[in-house]
Amino acid sequence: MLALIIRAFLVQAFSIPSGSMQPTLLIGDYLLVNKFGYGIRNPLTNKIWISLAQPQRGDIVVFIFPQDPSKDYIKRVVGVPGDKVQVINKKVYVNGKELEAPYAAYADNIMIPAGQSTRDNFGPVVVPPDSYFVMGDNRDQSYDSRFWGFVPDTSLRGKAFIIYFSWEGRLGSTFLPALASGFKGLVTKFSWDSENFRVRWGRLGKLIQ
Repeated sequence: MLALIIRAFLVQAFSIPSGSMQPTLLIGDYLLVNKFGYGIRNPLTNKIWISLAQPQRGDIVVFIFPQDPSKDYIKRVVGVPGDKVQVINKKVYVNGKELEAPYAAYADNIMIPAGQSTRDNFGPVVVPPDSYFVMGDNRDQSYDSRFWGFVPDTSLRGKAFIIYFSWEGRLGSTFLPALASGFKGLVTKFSWDSENFRVRWGRLGKLIQ
């Protein structure tokens, strides 16, 4: 019962399934999400009971994906209610000023012209009340508000704050089969198969910013 209460109101675990937040968050990172920081929510409807704070630009948040409520997404808040957001040739502008974003990464040198895609040229749009504009740190490989719109406050789960575990293996591998391969190497060759499963020890306990 205590575990259910903690998960419903205080802290929730979340894993990173894609590279949209690289280099800040990597595939195989396991995070804890502070569900209490923005307020106390109804665990069934996710609506705010008691508001404690509002997400700020730069916060990394987990939220219910607006286009598929069965999925949770993680992105960084770029625009808060009332902000005017625009992307011009990959550069992000908030309220007419270029956003300082040392965490942002670009994997593609190609510049897609306005009218062909919203990836590199977007807006301007004004963030409506009780909503947020979010983007992935891996700007060229993130499916975010540029493509599907705003995140309503009622969809927020909470703010990611710490990495409690992290692993990597072969491309496309999943946790249990990769872990089993690691053990297999230990049994058959008396050596852990680190190509299939290895812990990123340096990321454990890392605060998320």
